Amino acid sequence: MRAYVFSEWQRKAELREVPIPEPGHGEVLIRIGGAGVCHSDLHIMHDWTPESFPPASFWSLPFTLGHENAGWIESGDIPPGLEKGSAVVVSPTWSCGVCSSCKLGDTNYCDVETVVAGGLGRDGGFAEYMVAPANCLVPLKTLEPWQAAPLTDAGLTSYHAVKRCLPKLTPDTSAVVIGVGGLGHLAVEFLRELSGARIIAIDRDEKALAIARDRGADVCLKSDDSTGEAVRDATAGLGAIAVLDFVGIDSTMLLATQIVRRRGEIVIVGMGGGVLPFQNGLIPYGCSLTYTLGGSTRELTEIVALAENGRILPHIERCRLDDIEDVYRRLHDNAISGRAVVIP
Repeated sequence: MRAYVFSEWQRKAELREVPIPEPGHGEVLIRIGGAGVCHSDLHIMHDWTPESFPPASFWSLPFTLGHENAGWIESGDIPPGLEKGSAVVVSPTWSCGVCSSCKLGDTNYCDVETVVAGGLGRDGGFAEYMVAPANCLVPLKTLEPWQAAPLTDAGLTSYHAVKRCLPKLTPDTSAVVIGVGGLGHLAVEFLRELSGARIIAIDRDEKALAIARDRGADVCLKSDDSTGEAVRDATAGLGAIAVLDFVGIDSTMLLATQIVRRRGEIVIVGMGGGVLPFQNGLIPYGCSLTYTLGGSTRELTEIVALAENGRILPHIERCRLDDIEDVYRRLHDNAISGRAVVIP
């Protein structure tokens, strides 16, 4: 079968012929129906090394990229209630299932597993088939796999970040989403569905802001030197009770500290490599800053239910595996709105 294989640090992956994988104990073989293209893959190919990104020290090269995956069960240790041909999504955070975090349902913070999963150190979904743990599958009822693939990372990561803030998101508060691209536009949808808070979207791209406005953002602001003042004006000078940063560079993290209000929550999701030097007075009193990783398998089940009930709808551009290098070029140039999904 053909696969997009990453084989050397700081070099792009390449399409090549590889054998169809064989599932082991507790695993299933998935025939891929859709795999989302994530900006973090650009970091994998061009920026990260085991020294600069320590979780990568647990990865074994070569491996097939693609960590937003959905398809149909082909064979293996099929879980009860599913069968060959069942449509499923694959959680992007693989877990042991037995540690204290997993027992509590926090599978994305598994105490045993490192950040190793399909497309992240193991073979992922930019291929015709992939192998995945049986305990990391969530069944689909009405969604096609290509529709569901972005839910597994873009959806799951943004949903988990929003849920952390929900206790504070009362109707008289505001929430800010910095960066409304592949992940951020879904955060806008989750905020709309799960809270009564006023939603403020910030991005440098007018197309992304248009999508955010269409998905429920109340205020859309172009990112520039006046953004902080504009947020304060939109919140009657108080600032936002929740700020979700899906970019994660120096300037966006600093902006988050300037627009959050007392008792607020800053959630850093973006992997832009920024640095935020902390000092007294940097953030308001009672404010917390959190760094999140993906979401749990239980949360993925919740997201699938929201999507199948028509409550959320990822903005998707479908692509061919043959065009994967062009897709990454366009992603690098900020020329893709929403999420690109490769259909092998």
